Amino acid sequence: MSEHSSESTTLDESHPSAEEVQSGSENLKCSLPVGLGLSETKIISHGFDGAKEGVVEAGQFPSKGSSASPKSSVISPSSAAAGRLAGQGCDLIIPTGGRAQQKSGPVVLADEVKNPAMEKLELVRKWSLNTYKCTRQIISEKLGRGSRTVDLELEAQIDILKDNKKKYENILRLAQTLSTQLFQMVHTQRQLGDAFADLSLKSLELHEEFGYNADTQKLLAKNGETLLGAINFFIASVNTLVNKTIEDTLLTVKQYESARIEYDAYRTDLEELNLGPRDANTLPKIEQSQQLFQVHKEKYDKMRNDVSIKLKFLEENKVKVLHNQLVLFHNAIAAYFAGNQKQLEQTLKQFHIKLKTPGADAPSWLEEQ
Repeated sequence: MSEHSSESTTLDESHPSAEEVQSGSENLKCSLPVGLGLSETKIISHGFDGAKEGVVEAGQFPSKGSSASPKSSVISPSSAAAGRLAGQGCDLIIPTGGRAQQKSGPVVLADEVKNPAMEKLELVRKWSLNTYKCTRQIISEKLGRGSRTVDLELEAQIDILKDNKKKYENILRLAQTLSTQLFQMVHTQRQLGDAFADLSLKSLELHEEFGYNADTQKLLAKNGETLLGAINFFIASVNTLVNKTIEDTLLTVKQYESARIEYDAYRTDLEELNLGPRDANTLPKIEQSQQLFQVHKEKYDKMRNDVSIKLKFLEENKVKVLHNQLVLFHNAIAAYFAGNQKQLEQTLKQFHIKLKTPGADAPSWLEEQ
């Protein structure tokens, strides 16, 4: 009897009471996230070495005779939970379905989406740095302290082109003045011819004299219109050469000069870094400066090649255009002042110049309708 009572006492001490079980369940529920019950929780813990230390699983187990498997809840991980998992040496993998799984290993974080504002700020920073370097190079060259890269042959061709452009602009301006004055003279001659013709009809005593003068002024006005057409054609061709062809080449020259300044600025920057000490802090800067220098050197070489090609084609085109226009101008002026009307008209036909008749530009009444 005494033995039976001692066994009962030992059995009671090894099993917790109902109050202790209820208290432990409440404490476990309090430690779970809000909205999850004890029966819907599955916890798997891994150590740093990947060994399984312990598993605590709880679910709605089916009753006897039921084949349904226990259901586990889906917990969406938060950023705070991901940080805690990263501190414990666990890898959090989130599939597209939204389920969270844990695997041992390093934490892999996805690349963040680039911020457009940060990209613009980086572009502004690079532009400011490049502008500062180029401005410093320009000031150094003007003060005679900095060195500049010079292609003697190419620089001479560019100087000749700029000087010729000024001279061609002067010729163009004088030709436009001549055209304006000739137009006024032709207009005056036409009016004078009309006045002589009117007087020849009203003055019987001077009919022949007024008639001769009227015919002469009308002929001069007609030849003046022909000469005016040749001069205007000359002006249009020279204007195209000066303000389009040469201007396009000079635009390429400006780009070449900008590339040369950038090249010299980064070359000077690289030379200054090479003269300084070489340590762990300066070596990355030297390598980066070397890369930027190489990029601007390739750009400078490309622009220099483009300028050389454009200057070559411009010279060929300029000689061809000016040769034809100067021949036209000479023959037209000579024929006009020699009074050779046939030669003047032949000159216009030779260069395929068509004179505009007065009122030809005005639309007809049918076109207006």
